[in-house]
Amino acid sequence: MMDRVRQFTRRDALRHMGSGFGMLSLAHLVGDKASAAGMLAPKAPHFPARAKRVVFLFLNGAPSHVDTFDPKPQLTKHDGELAPEAYKAAAGLGPLMGTPFQFRKYGQSGIEVSELFPNVAKHIDDCCVIRSMHTDNPGHELGLMRLSTGHLVPGHPGMGSWITYGLGTENQNLPGFVVLCPGVPVMGAQLWTNAYLPGIYQGTHVRNMDELDPAKLIQYVRSARHSTGEQRHQLDLLASLNRLQMQTDAEPQLEASIQSMEMAFRMQTEALDVFDIRRESEATRERYGHGHFAHGCLMARRLLQSGVRMVQIYFGNRNPWDSHSDIFDHRKLAQLSDQPIAALLEDLKSTGLLDDTIVIVGGEFGRTPTKEISGTLEYGRNHNNLGFTLLVAGGGFKRGLAYGATDDLGFAAVEKPVHVNDLHATILHQLGLDHTRLTFRYSGRDFRLTDVGGNVIKDLIA
Repeated sequence: MMDRVRQFTRRDALRHMGSGFGMLSLAHLVGDKASAAGMLAPKAPHFPARAKRVVFLFLNGAPSHVDTFDPKPQLTKHDGELAPEAYKAAAGLGPLMGTPFQFRKYGQSGIEVSELFPNVAKHIDDCCVIRSMHTDNPGHELGLMRLSTGHLVPGHPGMGSWITYGLGTENQNLPGFVVLCPGVPVMGAQLWTNAYLPGIYQGTHVRNMDELDPAKLIQYVRSARHSTGEQRHQLDLLASLNRLQMQTDAEPQLEASIQSMEMAFRMQTEALDVFDIRRESEATRERYGHGHFAHGCLMARRLLQSGVRMVQIYFGNRNPWDSHSDIFDHRKLAQLSDQPIAALLEDLKSTGLLDDTIVIVGGEFGRTPTKEISGTLEYGRNHNNLGFTLLVAGGGFKRGLAYGATDDLGFAAVEKPVHVNDLHATILHQLGLDHTRLTFRYSGRDFRLTDVGGNVIKDLIA
């Protein structure tokens, strides 16, 4: 009898018994590297925290800072002139191009915001506008990797994976790290992978398309063939097989898989309700607006309220903000993003969640202050990694602050520059985590979100 039991191994069981757990990738989970017991339970930070959760509104494709949150009167003054000699090392640079959009001051802080974001501008006193961001490479793939994972190459955990690894999550019925994107952006799941961290920390990707029925939005979270009791019986059988196997040799990767299956099983009791934005009033849904990004922002608010540690929302597939041909494309893109961002900020503030929630808004880099001259392209802007703007709100960051600066034309960060690794270090600090201590040993070395750099920018902290 014992031989028959051993012939039907836990690996066989995992292969055949996942019909109700399609939301989590079994093939990836079986590659975990450590026992998952208790991994998602809330964990104490290294020191008292100002923030508990993070939401990243990722405007992938790189919005132009000089057309949105970094006004440059000198650029407008010198519109049409040749770019300075120092700029000519950048490929494809044409003459200087001033912004076609008007800026005005808002709030008590008097921070200037473009006409593209009138609703966000109403909340600018709640924001820290970092105008001196910079990163290492002007390519989308490397920019996305650096901002999402802290590294320039694939194969490292996403920021949400590091945060849930360090802190766990407050709701054991939902994943700790949720990614909302209607499709797959450039670099795909590499942006939210757990990589060498245990698979329980991988971002759970939900395609937040126009579909409002959560049963169709997150298919397979409930089994069409087995009742809850039958699934519970299956998981108990896996646990028995697991204990039997552990008598002879340890397989921690399968332990992690079983823990992930347990979490997926628990999701059946809560996930469909949390993702169902139809439960919100018509007035609330209208306030957020319509479309993928608007729905994602409303879902994010519900997820954060339900105890999810980090939510990352991508504006769309590929690089929608990549306005090489016509900067006026930004007007249409802003119309789809301005209203939901403002609604999310408003709701988080009104419920008190903004005090301990970090909200990040922006893309992987900025755009050049020059026209892009390439073929028929004439009124767009090229990539610019040397200087760009991100908004950060809540979570103990200073409010109504414009921090740092690019040069007079907006080409490069020159005053109080903030590298992406510095931003990550500061975010972790607000969550009560020392970025130099949040490490994981893999392949003979200790890895961390901030790679081998990063400094906490104390001037950003209230």
